[in-house]
Amino acid sequence: MKLKSFWKDYLLAAAVGLLLAALLALTQPGDWFLGWLAFSALLVPGMLALVVLWRWVGSGKALFWFILIALLLRIGVGVALEKILPVAGSGSDSQSAGYVFYDAYHRDTQAWSLAESGQPILKAFSKSYSMDQYGGLLAVSALAYRFLSPDTHRPLLIIVLAALAAAAGVVIGWKAARLTWGEAVATPAALLLALYPESILQGSAQMREPFLITFVMMTFLGAVLWQSARRSAWAWLASGLVGMLLFSPGVAVFTLIVLAGWLWLRSEKRRLPWRTVLIGLAVLVVALLLLWAGLARGSLAGKSPVEVLSRWLGLSSQWDIYLLEQSSGWVQKLFDEMPSWLRLPFVMGYGLAQPVLPAAIADPTWWPWKVIGILRSAGWYAFAPFLLYSLFAIFKGDKRERPAWLWLWILTWVWMILSAVRAGADQWDNPRYRIIFLFLQVALAGFAWAHQRAQRDPWLGRIFVVEGIFLVFFGEWYASRYLGSFGKLPFGWMVLCIAFLSAVVIVGGWWVDRRKQGTGPTRVRK
Repeated sequence: MKLKSFWKDYLLAAAVGLLLAALLALTQPGDWFLGWLAFSALLVPGMLALVVLWRWVGSGKALFWFILIALLLRIGVGVALEKILPVAGSGSDSQSAGYVFYDAYHRDTQAWSLAESGQPILKAFSKSYSMDQYGGLLAVSALAYRFLSPDTHRPLLIIVLAALAAAAGVVIGWKAARLTWGEAVATPAALLLALYPESILQGSAQMREPFLITFVMMTFLGAVLWQSARRSAWAWLASGLVGMLLFSPGVAVFTLIVLAGWLWLRSEKRRLPWRTVLIGLAVLVVALLLLWAGLARGSLAGKSPVEVLSRWLGLSSQWDIYLLEQSSGWVQKLFDEMPSWLRLPFVMGYGLAQPVLPAAIADPTWWPWKVIGILRSAGWYAFAPFLLYSLFAIFKGDKRERPAWLWLWILTWVWMILSAVRAGADQWDNPRYRIIFLFLQVALAGFAWAHQRAQRDPWLGRIFVVEGIFLVFFGEWYASRYLGSFGKLPFGWMVLCIAFLSAVVIVGGWWVDRRKQGTGPTRVRK
């Protein structure tokens, strides 16, 4: 009976894959039948793989819907944007071609050029192509075009690949979270992986991020299985690390740092086997060498690895901050007025606030961009308080788990700050760099949600109140800037008002808690 149920699931998955392929082929140029074969070659094995993963982790009904929604949302949004942007976008080359991201447009067109050129696919890893310094996604895209769509360029093929990777990531992330922290954390984490707007946007485009998010989760699952002495651990670790090395070696470096500290803090004797340490160090060296090879071009060509990495970090962050200053008159004005030592902290704070919800609402832009901006920023502002509150949950939770959770919390915020500085607080690059480690963020948010539900802790609500104060003041500020219908409060005074009212909420909340515990100043001594 069980075997019969398995075959029923597989046949249904294959049928859905064939039907979806037929529908997607209608949206693409070229012969419909060849398009149907191309999409079927991805969707049928992809859907079967999702069923295998779903069966492997326990076949939960809620998880089934998370996987299906994650897949269909990303493909649906990808198709919609491909059709809407050419007629309602800004008119740029990338949007006229149906691409949301500039990088995706140029990398994808270069992949098609490589595919039809007849040159070896390995050429993607040379320095001939400027839009993918590491070559991984370029090579995968060119491979798909050459063997699945040789007759014409079908950009939606890569979106299908990205959507399948994101859907698989939902299963893998749920499994890793459940084995480590239980279902109370795993369920909200998987829901966020499926529905987080920034992840949906990245997964509906020809970008590296949906693949990197899943590769990171594969390595975490491998680490969790390794702790349980499972034989499959090394397969998951190796697959995730190889994927990161091909797509972005820098992400592999940071992942190894996170995993090393986390595994050490979770080990009973705070000790790791020497073989594991040696393997980790070897992968770290390979990742650094690949990162150096990818970055050593232009003015950095021929430089040592240490010089390339240090100069690249400095030059790229300075350039992005310069672009931020030049693209925004009010940022340029603030930079002129503030001391030079405040500029970097300002960029960090501004980057963490991106995409800014009041700006997305007030900005008079093309309607597709307004919808995208509001959804992305609303998702971030609903999500961020859980990341802040998770620190409260960590210190109020199990003392044995506290060091490992605290390590994840610190490294998560380090990555988000690095993303803000690296991208110059840009409202597009900064959020997409940030969500590469989405698994860490959803794990913290899931832990925070589970703790708040169990303890009915009021601090999560207070953090939302503080965020509401921020949004109200900045809403007035952006409305006066874009609409000119209000008297604009000076920026410095606005920051002081936000800080004062936030302090009232925080101190007042602390005083109320102390009073409830009977240890406050109103306690009557007997």
